[in-house]
Amino acid sequence: MKFSMGENAFETETEYGKLTVSGNEEYGYRPYQLMVSAIAVCSGGVLRKVMEKQRMKVEDIQIEADVTREPSEANRLTKIALHYTIKGEELKESRVEKAIDLARKNCPMAQTVEGRVELEETFTLV
Repeated sequence: MKFSMGENAFETETEYGKLTVSGNEEYGYRPYQLMVSAIAVCSGGVLRKVMEKQRMKVEDIQIEADVTREPSEANRLTKIALHYTIKGEELKESRVEKAIDLARKNCPMAQTVEGRVELEETFTLV
């Protein structure tokens, strides 16, 4: 990826369109938003694959992400709490818990921050 500096943001072209990143959300996505999005979506995607491989019928997964930052340490991310709302057929909590643990171990984005950012994952079955 190649980023070009603009007046208020950096931009890059991807096959899906222009991505604008700025420290000011008036001008683009903030870097922490992209990092949290990458971790949430990667985790959710891997979770879906794990559940499907284990023959669980998943109809939908919604993900809510709450972020904790530490202002005294350059406002770094200290915790990301992901809550999955999972809709499917005959899902059992114990099997979903195991699938979440396995997904975390196989999500490259979650593994990238392992030991540096606390990652909490909870779920509700609907």
